[in-house]
Amino acid sequence: MTSKTETQKYQLPQKSVYFFSKDQTEGNASMKNILGGKGANLAEMTALGLPVPPGFTISTEVCQAFYENNSQLPEELKADVLSALSKVEALLGKKFGDESNPLLVSVRSGARVSMPGMMDTILNLGLNDKTVEGLAKASDNPRFAWDSYRRFLTMYSNVVMGMNTSLLEVVLEDLKDEKGYKTDQELQTEDLKALVDKYKRQILQNTGKTFPLDPMEQLWGAISAFFKSWNSARAITYRNLHGYPSNWGTAVNVQSMVFGNMGDRCATGVAFTRNPSTGEKLFFGEYLINAQGEDVVAGIRTPNPITKEAAQGTNLVSLEEAMPAAYQDLVEVYKKLEDHYRDMQDIEFT
Repeated sequence: MTSKTETQKYQLPQKSVYFFSKDQTEGNASMKNILGGKGANLAEMTALGLPVPPGFTISTEVCQAFYENNSQLPEELKADVLSALSKVEALLGKKFGDESNPLLVSVRSGARVSMPGMMDTILNLGLNDKTVEGLAKASDNPRFAWDSYRRFLTMYSNVVMGMNTSLLEVVLEDLKDEKGYKTDQELQTEDLKALVDKYKRQILQNTGKTFPLDPMEQLWGAISAFFKSWNSARAITYRNLHGYPSNWGTAVNVQSMVFGNMGDRCATGVAFTRNPSTGEKLFFGEYLINAQGEDVVAGIRTPNPITKEAAQGTNLVSLEEAMPAAYQDLVEVYKKLEDHYRDMQDIEFT
């Protein structure tokens, strides 16, 4: 451990940030106490050669230092985060905050034990009024870029700014009613641009704060919010119910984005390597085309089954039928995971 100075009230570990990519992985599955469950498994899967987007994990030990530093991120940590972020940029040929080819990241918390419903997620972090145009041009898909931006506004304003996002849902539903749309997928690029503008005004009205457009400010805000979430009322209640110590802390995972909402050739879903109800050796799960992960669990749309067998007797198209090559890749991944961990696995995929 590093030593404290006379004015420094916090103590950072010797290593605060753990990088993971196909070429370099600094953690493994045995490090859940330091990397949290999600971070440890991201490192382990990367080391196995699975297609995991590169990123880094800020250790659980930093969470305690954060609170010792009056709930402020230590400057030394910021330097380590920037160093890891630059490695991701170099690997992907993109730059965080760049207006022509921006790197976007997801940010997720993750304690050493599973705490369902306690941990949060922010997707598409790094978008603003300029980078969204760069993403639109780089992807040649303006609708996707603006859809990602409105999603980011929703998640960030909720997790970081304390916004009641049901107010944003009202804005969305009002626009759909006005246009005669039944689903979010019918929204056009101009509709999404209008939504982004309305969302920002609603956020200002509700929180009294302007939505941050500086990507670095967004990142620091998200990391801080996830450390603060460890001591939220719901997290404290959950810990007390299960006897988990308060000094465990949470890790924070920052990972480059891959997108399931780029069109009808993209999808996202969740799966189990066995039937979670019976334990039967039967691949089981659900997916959505042209969506992001939160859509699957939020109940916004009805997901489709991933296997042809599960889709029999319905009018739903399985992933196995809609995207046979992607489905086969997923099968290979789940078999490798189950062989490695020697237990049933639950998987999130895009």
